[in-house]
Amino acid sequence: MKQDTKIIHGYEMIDEYTGAASIPKFQASTFHQKDIFSNQKFVYSRFGNPTISAAENAVSCLENGDYGLAFSSGMAAISSVLLLLSAGEHIILCNDIYGGTYCIVRDFLKRFGIEVTFVDEENIDEWEEQIKENTKMIYIETPSNPLLKITDIKKIAQIAKNHDLLSICDNTFMTPYYQKPLDLGVDVVIHSATKFLNGHSDVVAGFVVTNNKELEKKIRLQQINLGGILGVEDAWLLMRGLKTLSVRMEKSEKSARAIAKYLSSHPKVKKVYHPSLAEHKGKKIQENQADGYGSVLSFELMSQRQVVQLFNSLRYPLVAVSLGGVESIVSYPWSMSHGAMSPYEKEKRGVTESLVRFSVGIENLEDLILDLDQALNSIE
Repeated sequence: MKQDTKIIHGYEMIDEYTGAASIPKFQASTFHQKDIFSNQKFVYSRFGNPTISAAENAVSCLENGDYGLAFSSGMAAISSVLLLLSAGEHIILCNDIYGGTYCIVRDFLKRFGIEVTFVDEENIDEWEEQIKENTKMIYIETPSNPLLKITDIKKIAQIAKNHDLLSICDNTFMTPYYQKPLDLGVDVVIHSATKFLNGHSDVVAGFVVTNNKELEKKIRLQQINLGGILGVEDAWLLMRGLKTLSVRMEKSEKSARAIAKYLSSHPKVKKVYHPSLAEHKGKKIQENQADGYGSVLSFELMSQRQVVQLFNSLRYPLVAVSLGGVESIVSYPWSMSHGAMSPYEKEKRGVTESLVRFSVGIENLEDLILDLDQALNSIE
């Protein structure tokens, strides 16, 4: 089954009882138990719900995973995985990382006595050099947020296996339509399903997928005991959005490539970050491990003042937090996605005051470029 067919037919999409073409919303907190001494599949929605289970099966299917777990947000999914670590253990993470993940590391892992090391994600040797006796986990995000740095997934997964470590990959930017980390050897895949998987800026959700039954049990325990479960309405909306993943990704990715090329030649743009560009450092690795370049790009202007002028002049994109919607969204990492980092930490990671992140939507490409052109040309 080809990928675009699998997105619609690869998982349970028809209600087995009624034949409905949409899994119903089982809007129930609890379920009648016919026999209190025997286990039944659904007893209480924090432990499991038919609608939420259908969404878990859908996402795990697309990632070629055996087990899927749904969470109330991408951060709930990330937290439940990171909290597999215990006091005294050590984790290695990519340097260019989503600001929310950085906050979990700074505000919780270190407080719980977990050692943390950030490394240059593009330097494979550095990952191995930082492994210690108490290292338990390697965490990557590729392409990274917001500079689109590329990490070689296969090599990281192999390093992890050689040292008996857990390997985690945040696959939010690429989605399983373009990239499948489990197939490349990773142990656990994470998604902020708020973004491309849902695709309509009306759901907050997160997912974890793995092929390891023991890991699934541990993460499920985190899901149940910490209580960060996905709501029924959001699970249903996510499955509805998921059905159009292929057409959304293909159109927005194609437009992103064209926009990245356009911005690269504009005199008011200092630098553009997108894996499709010939000068992008990780381009060849990206082409070896993924079927596309993604719909998110970043670019630098000359100053913060110019960013404000640009945002005030754009007509079509939203100026907002988040990404991956059908509408284009421009954001300002300095005060938005990475706002909780200190200025020093942001600068060290290349998140400058003049950096703009652009999530390309499915609008007409010519309209988007004309809008960018008029906005850039209005900059003093």
